[in-house]
Amino acid sequence: MNDTDLRILQLNGSGYCCAQIITLLCLENLQRENPDLVRSMQGLCLGTGDCSGTCGILTGGICALALYGGKGLDNEEKDDRLPLVVENFREWFKSTSIKQYGGISCGDIIGDECGAPKPDRCGKLLVEAYAQLIQLLVDAGFDPYSGRETNDEY
Repeated sequence: MNDTDLRILQLNGSGYCCAQIITLLCLENLQRENPDLVRSMQGLCLGTGDCSGTCGILTGGICALALYGGKGLDNEEKDDRLPLVVENFREWFKSTSIKQYGGISCGDIIGDECGAPKPDRCGKLLVEAYAQLIQLLVDAGFDPYSGRETNDEY
């Protein structure tokens, strides 16, 4: 078990869901805190609440990727590399999840009982997805540990 695996277990044990965990890992890489963002990611948990929606690892991962290349201020534009990174992550996730679980909805991954993630499924997929997300960022020329400059005066 590596440091990322342990951190995921800690965050899960603290009550965070998959979408929040992937966002928290990226925020920690950037040495930033953003409780409002983390709270908002709760809306993606359990496939947007009833397990029928897309897995929060995918939707949360896409949001986390946008931390690195999305528009956040009036005077900036989204990074031109972002759409390809998002597409590559989405395709990786779809391929992996369909092969392992038969689909990309939360229900496909955790099974019939909606209500709580399954560590053996969700945890494994989250570890793989986070590693893939970081690799895609690096391959596209993003630095997962610096991100975009922040402006404390907004």
